[in-house]
Amino acid sequence: MFSKILIANRGEIAVRIIRACKEMGIATVAVYSQADKNALHVALADQSFCIGGPEASQSYLNENQIISAAVLAGAQAIHPGYGFLSENARFARLCRKNGLVFIGPDPERMEQLSNKAALKALIQTTGLSPIPGTQAIPSVEAAQASARAIGYPVMLKACAGGGGRGIRLIQTPDELESAWHQAAAEAVSAFGDGSLYLEKYVFPARHVELQILADEQGNVVCLGERDCSLQRRNQKLLEETPSPGVSPEKRQAIIALAVEAVKRIGYVGAGTLEFLLDRQGNFWFMEMNVRLQVEHCVTEMLTGIDLVKWQIRIAAGIPLSFTQEDIPMEGSAMECRINATSCGRLEMLHVPGGPSVRFDTCLIQGDPVSPYYDSLLGKLIVYAKTREETLRKLRAALCELVIRGIPTNIEEHLGFVADERFVSGNYDLTFMGNR
Repeated sequence: MFSKILIANRGEIAVRIIRACKEMGIATVAVYSQADKNALHVALADQSFCIGGPEASQSYLNENQIISAAVLAGAQAIHPGYGFLSENARFARLCRKNGLVFIGPDPERMEQLSNKAALKALIQTTGLSPIPGTQAIPSVEAAQASARAIGYPVMLKACAGGGGRGIRLIQTPDELESAWHQAAAEAVSAFGDGSLYLEKYVFPARHVELQILADEQGNVVCLGERDCSLQRRNQKLLEETPSPGVSPEKRQAIIALAVEAVKRIGYVGAGTLEFLLDRQGNFWFMEMNVRLQVEHCVTEMLTGIDLVKWQIRIAAGIPLSFTQEDIPMEGSAMECRINATSCGRLEMLHVPGGPSVRFDTCLIQGDPVSPYYDSLLGKLIVYAKTREETLRKLRAALCELVIRGIPTNIEEHLGFVADERFVSGNYDLTFMGNR
């Protein structure tokens, strides 16, 4: 097992990883930008290093500075969290070159799975059904021909995409050319890769994802599914597990297929298979995220399995100590992403309490909301034995959560959990007017 880990991230996920390391008796090293010198993750870590200016490109994406900090601190491994360098094969290879363990898949597997168009071709050999679509398309003209063959409407997506960026819905042929240039430019800016592919637009549908853990010994388990259909502009706002749209029989079937697919791919680590579930009950594979998800907490609340600790154990070569049959998946868990809606400075924070209520955050009184990073302030997660109880608990926790000085979306979440479509469980990606 590692004795010291550097966390190459910031915010609530850096705090979350430090907490797991402390519980495992592992020393931690934080890195921070000039804008984050007073951040909570810096105060909690055993060591900390400033690695650059406030822009992410100057700091949290500065691969050489992060590696230098890890070597200087004597860390054996680097945990990338999510976002930033978490799916960067070049960085994973740089870690290996410098004698550091990257807590995630190896760079070769990451490269194989990071190209979403190529991955769908691979997945097709495993028994799962990818959304009909193309490989990377070389030109607008080729895209126009492929779109005609697939049939409109189609989705235009970045091959290296994630987080809702580089995605365009194309309803008619005359929309394609301008959308192509916009999506390509956005993909280059976000991922350094402007390649695009097309897929059939599956609509209406639910966004359902399966959480996987796989060790070096070939053991694979699935920790159930999460419903992430409540989104705005492809950005998730509220997640729950289990999905009210998946029957026990369908759950058992898709879990078996997912486990077998991950075994055949040879993946190692924590990963997520993402699907669209149409109204006929068909699961259409979209992509695989080869990192920890923002919404991993709802799975932890439902199963009692600490995903961050198991990421670290797997990276250290330790096999899973449980099988698929050992995973408890009874009850219901929900998570609200609490976001800032504009800049401000935290004047007061009151966190809700009680059994099975969790608030993952990095907030400290007096903290400003930085314009340099995303707007996530924290994640409110609750668990109860039934979905009805979970909804009541979530409403109570949202009412108890107080964040003053920073405008937030707490009231919006209260609207979500009171909406009859969400209360009934009969919702999908159209909930927020997504098209």
